[in-house]
Amino acid sequence: MTVIPFGRPAAAALTLVAGIGVIAFVWPFFASPEFVRSHGNDTPWLFAGILALLTLVALAEVTAGRLDAKTIAVLGVTAAAGGAMRVLSAGTAGLEPMFFVVIVAGRVLGPGVGFVSGALALLTGALLTGGVGPWLPFQMICAGGVGLGAGLLRGRPGARSERWVLSGYALLTGLVYGLFMNLWFWPFLGANAPTGMGFVPGASVADNLGHYGVFYLATSLGWDLPRGVLNAVLVVVAGPALLRVFRRAARRAAFGSPVVFDAPSPSTMRSAPPDVRPGEPGSAPTRPDPTRR
Repeated sequence: MTVIPFGRPAAAALTLVAGIGVIAFVWPFFASPEFVRSHGNDTPWLFAGILALLTLVALAEVTAGRLDAKTIAVLGVTAAAGGAMRVLSAGTAGLEPMFFVVIVAGRVLGPGVGFVSGALALLTGALLTGGVGPWLPFQMICAGGVGLGAGLLRGRPGARSERWVLSGYALLTGLVYGLFMNLWFWPFLGANAPTGMGFVPGASVADNLGHYGVFYLATSLGWDLPRGVLNAVLVVVAGPALLRVFRRAARRAAFGSPVVFDAPSPSTMRSAPPDVRPGEPGSAPTRPDPTRR
């Protein structure tokens, strides 16, 4: 059961974000060599576009009546917690425990909140650690995707198998995160790429995928595997407690419950004092002012 409903406007906006994100990672494989060389430095435009699309997701939820003060507070807490955990490690040896928080938040609060929480947590951590650079929009897309996928996982909430499903998901996304993140810079290594591992503009997709597979196994797997293992262990050890905390907070916040203002009952109306002004019949007597003669 999704605590915060995922409306159609937000689904359409997130589909657009996901489509742009996939294109941002894989476009060099399908573009001409001249296009790759001339548009390799367009990352700032991508960052601006992602922020605009995240704003679009928020506006879609506001217009649908699902993004209220309680939801914004939850987003702020989740982003702050994820950013703080990123400060503790800053990606040292690939260890990034912030994804543990993002996965649990997405699982409990739904795919929409999971995506925004992941993106904002990465942005918060980058601002705190000084990690703002051309890689940031790609990190925001990937972290948002991790939270989005956690919200889309099947299974009964609170079941015994839930922690193991989330643990396997944490291990898998730890690897997939690095698999995609390398693509923001790998096509532009040029002569700096190891022999047989570099991107070749104009070559077939199969050849470049083969080069990238070798590059990933040789340079990235040793960083991504510890990330996935750490988050999987955190889910197994601390996941059930954090899931209970999120779900208890969500129940008390009563997300999705409409606010209804009841009409006053007849007994309340009879007990209310009449609306009369001083000096009119039925009003209380006024005390004379001794200063006036």
